[in-house]
Amino acid sequence: MSGKAGDEPVTAIRRTAISEAAGLAEAELVERARARDEAALRAIMQANNRRLYRLARGILRSDSEAEDVVQETYVRAFTHLDGFRGESGLSTWLSRIAINEALGRVRSRKVHVELGALPEAALEAQIIQFPVSSTAGDPEKSMAQREIQRVVEHAVDELPDVFRMVFIARVMEGMTIEETAELLGVKPETVKTRLHRARTMLRENVEKKIGPVVMDAFPFAGQRCEHLTEIVLKRLGVGA
Repeated sequence: MSGKAGDEPVTAIRRTAISEAAGLAEAELVERARARDEAALRAIMQANNRRLYRLARGILRSDSEAEDVVQETYVRAFTHLDGFRGESGLSTWLSRIAINEALGRVRSRKVHVELGALPEAALEAQIIQFPVSSTAGDPEKSMAQREIQRVVEHAVDELPDVFRMVFIARVMEGMTIEETAELLGVKPETVKTRLHRARTMLRENVEKKIGPVVMDAFPFAGQRCEHLTEIVLKRLGVGA
């Protein structure tokens, strides 16, 4: 039996175990994680990886450092699970550890980050909505969509810290106002005003940068262009 074939049942069993663990009540999942149950640990990580990464990256603005923070967060959390009392949700507890770890790294670089330092602003705005559609088999559209994503990501990175964290929590992670307020240690009203301000700043930033990208919108080149050309030439009886 080959290594690949032998690995498949193990992978299937592991996936089943993780799926079952993910369906457990949080308290039971934590208890199993305390006992170093692999499926429970994997289920917790799979459920929280994206949120922790986005929050860490929102502070550090570095992919590699954010990944390091996520790893360190899990190591610290899983070795100190006895400190989790269930007073807040497990995701919130992990998020706080990740934020503190990321802020510690910023402070070590002699850069001061204070999540509650900026004045309030209540400017209303809506972020530009970009439609997401399948671009499979269409490299031109894929390239344009990636460029738009790059512009938006850079615009988010350039938001001041307090606004960026609220935007990531509320818009990108879909956390409620109350969850975001608890996570960042601010009032719900503060979350609302900072989100409005973040949207305003993000929209202005994207509009400045989106011009060159818009010029390349609705691409009609590559395979699509060649295909149309061949059809027309064939209908005209030109060429082979």
